[in-house]
Amino acid sequence: MNGNVDVLKRMYERFNSRDIDGVLAALADDVAWANGMDGGHVYGREAVREYWTRQWAIVSPHVEPVSFDKAADGSVVVKVQQTVCDLEGRPLQDQTHGLQDKVVGHVFRFQEGKVTRFDIQDAS
Repeated sequence: MNGNVDVLKRMYERFNSRDIDGVLAALADDVAWANGMDGGHVYGREAVREYWTRQWAIVSPHVEPVSFDKAADGSVVVKVQQTVCDLEGRPLQDQTHGLQDKVVGHVFRFQEGKVTRFDIQDAS
């Protein structure tokens, strides 16, 4: 699990610095990625790029990992403090999308060192 945790730590750092290519490099070509704004998933690296590009044009999210745990099915569950601001860095009010400040669970599945699936769950 340690190698996967190292990959995830780098992914969070790169996401927070808006290094899309740095994050995409850790994803499988056909990754299934949870769409936290609209629900469902997007499929493939380019769909993830488009999703984040659209998201970052609307809001400024920051995700800070708090803990990393291995689930019974082998996936890695990351407890994350999610903070979402407007593009000027102010906290959001009267949101019309699913993004908000809260603690969530990010679930990652790996194959051959690449993320193949990402899901979001309520943190417990």
